[in-house]
Amino acid sequence: MKTLYFTLVALAAFSSLKAQDFSKNLAIAKTSYSAGKLEESRFAMQQMLQELDMIAGKEVLKALPAKLENLNANTSSDNVSGASGFAGVVIHRDYGTADKKAEIEIISNSPIISSINTILSLPFVGAASGGDQKVVKIDGYKALIQRHKSSEDNSKVTYDVQIPLGSSLFTLKSETATEEEISKFTKSIPVAQIAKLLQ
Repeated sequence: MKTLYFTLVALAAFSSLKAQDFSKNLAIAKTSYSAGKLEESRFAMQQMLQELDMIAGKEVLKALPAKLENLNANTSSDNVSGASGFAGVVIHRDYGTADKKAEIEIISNSPIISSINTILSLPFVGAASGGDQKVVKIDGYKALIQRHKSSEDNSKVTYDVQIPLGSSLFTLKSETATEEEISKFTKSIPVAQIAKLLQ
């Protein structure tokens, strides 16, 4: 506990982050820790970590491409928000218009990260799934491309790409792109840079 406390204090001291909530929570954590109120101190530190995740999320948005092939980013709908209870932070950006669109969502501390890692570690994923799942490498990271057929209309097919980045899950999905197009979209995404920002 002391190590975590001193690490956070050092981070706050040497960081250029001046967020008011961060400073307030740091003061609460320090005061509560000194008074022996460890639960209050822990809660304040969790709030500080949430604030750091939000700041990292905004940096990730800056790293995302302005275009996926011929689809322009709709930066007015960019969003970084705290997830409710089950995960850390959700980072969102969408591209294109109604007839051709795609979206990126990154969830820190994703609850399904272990499931995706398990699928990626299985050598027979593609054959066992009837071609609905494929393991590929994107910017040096293993990724899972999934095809989903509509239960109502078999001709309607959607795709998503999921990439585990530590405890965060990067997802690119499109209801209008072909498998070839979604594969091309992934080539413009700086996955390694995003992974570094999320660490």
